[in-house]
Amino acid sequence: MEKIEKVAREAALRAGELQKSRVGKVKSLDYKSAFNIVTDVDKASEALIIETIKASFPNDAFLAEESGAESGKQESARRWIIDPLDGTTNFAHSYPFFCVSIGVEEKGEMVLGVVYNAIASEIFVASQGQGATLNGEKIAVSNRTTLDTSLLATGFPPDTLKSVHHNMDSFRTITNMCHGVRRDGSAALDLCFVASGRLDGFWERKLAPWDVAAGSLIVREAGGKVTNLEDGPLDMTSGHILATNGKIHEEVVKALALSTAAK
Repeated sequence: MEKIEKVAREAALRAGELQKSRVGKVKSLDYKSAFNIVTDVDKASEALIIETIKASFPNDAFLAEESGAESGKQESARRWIIDPLDGTTNFAHSYPFFCVSIGVEEKGEMVLGVVYNAIASEIFVASQGQGATLNGEKIAVSNRTTLDTSLLATGFPPDTLKSVHHNMDSFRTITNMCHGVRRDGSAALDLCFVASGRLDGFWERKLAPWDVAAGSLIVREAGGKVTNLEDGPLDMTSGHILATNGKIHEEVVKALALSTAAK
């Protein structure tokens, strides 16, 4: 695991430094859908990450946001789940809240998560059973025990205008029950902020596996709880996630159920 972590860190740092050097200098911007964009920096970051990993682990499998799934050779049970630039819209507008997210899965279990916020020079790392760190120092979730004293974050899917599951009702309900709900546009960083106690909880719908793979492990290793929105096991392919410090989890589940029932 030591070598895997070293390579993941190196890949994240290389991509993050590229991003930092290109803030405000986007050369091309395309649309995957009406509100889902991709820049040349997303693509360049992903290529750099995969190149770095393949130099040490040429037979591993990959699932990456821009290039999709790439199967490795049969002898490898390891898969790297990569979001090369989580928070692309932020990056395109020079809003300083974006990151590199790299998760490593072995035999269906997340074993390593690395999230690098280059603008803030913060690297979050978690290894299965070893806890979570920020720049090498141990981190832990908050101790707040009630929703009404908590600060949370959420996000909205690109199809918000068309979808009945657009999260607006949940956003309104929970905003009225807590200190506030932030919407900063990077699920991976939101999860890391839960892990480090800056936020007490985060929920979102319709995310991709690369959005949550690394961050979900970082929250768990920091002592938090990660489930689906109904308090069941997290399924990264479903896109629905709730991560909290564990102490307010049940309250948030009930609040989400209340907002859904009110529709």
